Amino acid sequence: MSSIAPLVSREIYEALKEKGVKMIDAPVSGGEPKAIDGTMSVMVGGDKEVFDACYDVMDAMAGSVVYTGEIGAGNITKLANQTIVALNIAAMSEAYILATKAGVDPELVYQAIRGGLAGSTVLDAKSNMVMDRNFKPGFRIDLHIKDLGNVLDTAHGVGAPLPLTAAVMEMMQAIKLDGCGTEDHSSLVKYYEKLANAQVVRKGN
Repeated sequence: MSSIAPLVSREIYEALKEKGVKMIDAPVSGGEPKAIDGTMSVMVGGDKEVFDACYDVMDAMAGSVVYTGEIGAGNITKLANQTIVALNIAAMSEAYILATKAGVDPELVYQAIRGGLAGSTVLDAKSNMVMDRNFKPGFRIDLHIKDLGNVLDTAHGVGAPLPLTAAVMEMMQAIKLDGCGTEDHSSLVKYYEKLANAQVVRKGN
């Protein structure tokens, strides 16, 4: 259930297969809060019959369990997930910096857009953390850097250019150097705050 490189999943699968041991790769998404309340998303790759045999166990600790294909597909799906999450946090950060510098309360921006096309689980999960300056880790910058490293390595291997992911990776590297590596990945906003010399907070704060 670790988030590792898909090639490593396949190597482990082949080594176990030689010993008669069955394996699926089943990384999760949702961070610590969803792990605690049992609503994580599980994305699974491997032999379908093994997935079917293990489904009830995974379902007991998750809100969603989806079969995504052969071995390694679970971790490919997790890498896609981590790409979208990272870019969502970056987009949210840019939007709130824009609002802040223009003198508009980011809390009111959030309330106005959350029900529209810009709304997302990431927006709902991270907006209040940023505006409350609560960077207690649900998912650490250091771990997201690890995942984006796997994303970019895999992308290079299959010939998929990911320029936005590469840019966010460098932003995360920069704030890690500022001492934010163990903070929640929503602290990516600090990269933008440093550029703009502004801080994203509710106007009442």
